[in-house]
Amino acid sequence: MTFELRPGETIADALPPAEAGLVFVGRIRTPWTDRAACPRQGRADGPVCTIEVFEPWASGGALDGIEAHHRIEVLYWLHLARRDLLRQTPMTHGRAYGTFALRSPLRPNPIGTSIVELLGREGAVLRVRGLDCLDGTPLLDLKPERSGFQPPAPPTPGDAEIG
Repeated sequence: MTFELRPGETIADALPPAEAGLVFVGRIRTPWTDRAACPRQGRADGPVCTIEVFEPWASGGALDGIEAHHRIEVLYWLHLARRDLLRQTPMTHGRAYGTFALRSPLRPNPIGTSIVELLGREGAVLRVRGLDCLDGTPLLDLKPERSGFQPPAPPTPGDAEIG
């Protein structure tokens, strides 16, 4: 896939060597197959999409309890994104900005995030609404939405005596 530079955009001469490894834990299925059709932000009234979780996470218990969360954060690898832009010019206007000043998917480490509504789970497949990525996007991680997450309360004295 080739990308034309817009006025004001600059690229890095060479990317530094990789210093970290990632594991894709699943695959995201959406109706979008090209960047032009894909929404820039997920929408609460968007189409139902699916998240397929791979083994060993699918049957190993990694999804246990996820149904208790109405909204989850999905982290994914934008595998088709350009990674060498230092400055970018958004399509909506002609001014260039530094990559780290934008939410553009074109970044040194193209990690995307969406907060989605969890509609249901069928085995290793989650049905969600609110994604904004291409069909086949690799899944990095799933987490309960930050604002709604309440960790289990620590035990208090006397808890073991109840029951």
